[in-house]
Amino acid sequence: MTKNDPKKQVITGNQTHDKDTGSIPVQIAILTQQISKLTEHLKLHPKDEHGRRGLLQSVGRRRKLLGVLKDKSKESYESLISNLGLRH
Repeated sequence: MTKNDPKKQVITGNQTHDKDTGSIPVQIAILTQQISKLTEHLKLHPKDEHGRRGLLQSVGRRRKLLGVLKDKSKESYESLISNLGLRH
């Protein structure tokens, strides 16, 4: 991975400490990035059913993680939602 890797940028923007790569906010941010990439892909390739299935799985996984974060810490949930631009 290079220094300009988009996934690495997402991780550093949402981590709670230096070695944090798998906390719930980081996972949600990574899934949000994947969802936006898959959404753009499906706009160009509307018949890609396997891509659509992957998109739906990612949305479900993110939704579940958001629920866990909301139950665990309401403040971090709300700050993450505002940072990622979810639920306008």
